[in-house]
Amino acid sequence: MHAEHPQKLLEVRGLGKMFALHNQGGIRLPVLRAMDFDAARGECLVLSGPSGTGKSTLLRCLYGNYLATEGSIRLRDTSAEGEPWVELTQAPEQRVLKLRRDVIGYVSQFLRAIPRVGALDVVADPLRQRGASHEEARARAADLLARLNLPRRLWDLPPATFSGGEQQRVNIARGLIGGHPILLLDEPTASLDADNRAVVVGLIHEALAEGRALIGIFHDEAVRDAVATRLLPLQPATALA
Repeated sequence: MHAEHPQKLLEVRGLGKMFALHNQGGIRLPVLRAMDFDAARGECLVLSGPSGTGKSTLLRCLYGNYLATEGSIRLRDTSAEGEPWVELTQAPEQRVLKLRRDVIGYVSQFLRAIPRVGALDVVADPLRQRGASHEEARARAADLLARLNLPRRLWDLPPATFSGGEQQRVNIARGLIGGHPILLLDEPTASLDADNRAVVVGLIHEALAEGRALIGIFHDEAVRDAVATRLLPLQPATALA
């Protein structure tokens, strides 16, 4: 359970998210309700529950893509001077962008490819943003892409031309390279074959050994069982008139 890294990095209290369906008479759809949990260094917290229980919505709230309807999301920013805890739900946009650069990363289900930029530079970019040299960032990107078995002939090509599985390997490498203390994973292995799923499991174990906190969705039971240190069950909510 990685007890050598007990420090808490994320604290969620009373988190709720509700969507208003304006084209259906203003029905309010609560997706998340009264969620309380923490994530610490060396933990892989896996979200569980049937489809529609808000697993992806929760990840988007934690990343700041969705504004929580109620509750608190506190992130520990060890790169900041003074008070290390930041309340994400009240943070201004520039602070959120800094948190995404330094504190919290996100591997979504689909790569948002940058037009006309080769895969190697797409992967290297988050590390460059954190102050690494061009050469250092590209070397680390090359290492990750090689481990993920992306053919070298593709490294200088834009990922928009790749297959779904190839794009996802670029996506995973881009998410891991920045060394964020907190990393969100939304079905990172869904488009991968067995060999590359095993590589991703190994990379996740390395991230945990480094003392990072991971929160993810894994529908593949074998992958989930291989990486989870704790499960967080989510339950369906009920629409309100």
